[in-house]
Amino acid sequence: GDWRSSLDRAAYMDGVRRIRAYIGTGDVYQVNLCRVLSAPLPDPDRSDIDALTAVLALGNPAPYAGTIRLPAHGVEVATASPELYLRRDGRTVDSGPIKGTGRIAADLTDKDRAENVMIVDLVRNDLGRVCATGSVTVPALCAVEEHPGLVHLVSTVRGEIAQPHAKSAWADLLTATFPPGSVTGAPKGSALRIIDELETAPRGPYCGGIGWVDADRGTGELAVGIRTFWIDRAAADGPDLRFGAGAGIIWDSDPEREWAETELKARRLLAVASGEHDVNGRTGR
Repeated sequence: GDWRSSLDRAAYMDGVRRIRAYIGTGDVYQVNLCRVLSAPLPDPDRSDIDALTAVLALGNPAPYAGTIRLPAHGVEVATASPELYLRRDGRTVDSGPIKGTGRIAADLTDKDRAENVMIVDLVRNDLGRVCATGSVTVPALCAVEEHPGLVHLVSTVRGEIAQPHAKSAWADLLTATFPPGSVTGAPKGSALRIIDELETAPRGPYCGGIGWVDADRGTGELAVGIRTFWIDRAAADGPDLRFGAGAGIIWDSDPEREWAETELKARRLLAVASGEHDVNGRTGR
């Protein structure tokens, strides 16, 4: 009950309508509109980000889960991300954009598939900037993946880095692909401008890249920082816990359904973090 949203229901739905207006005038095809939820830490000195990560691992297991501490910035991150941003093994680089969300597979619509295909095209273009000509492929398109409490459409985009031994390979990859396409939109430049206009709170670690890199071996794995909590110990009103949720907005988007999608993405994880969702899926302390 203490969670506050940077965009309330009315403001979020208005943002969806404004994005549709931009789409109608040809400025953009898709924009990922996000809101940041925050709640005060009841006992900051005892709040332990590792404990939150452990709770998430039980109540919402995820393929890209972990903890990052940034003490110099007063930030601690606990992620339960289901989405691959970049995986590199020598020359080969993969990305696994998620677009399309439902409670069950039957909820997924043509609108969800259109969202996914748009972002796949964007990721192909991003990887094409650093990969050998003709090497970028899509081994999987709009595959249905089940995750706790919901399902996603997930695609795989793969390429072969043109200069695998160059010291700048990781820097070039990040320059070409960051921020991840699934949490921005297409075209990326226009989407970022509209996001800056409509969103009222900084995303922070949410929607960033979280993971590890071994530059010497040319390997690494970064997740998209979704389904991610972070403690901000330097917040103006005192330390708080934050969480982000968003949805991809296209011409066919219905404001009510997009708001409901952000609620679906947030509901289970907020309940897990609040101690109201146990590992067996029951609700209640």
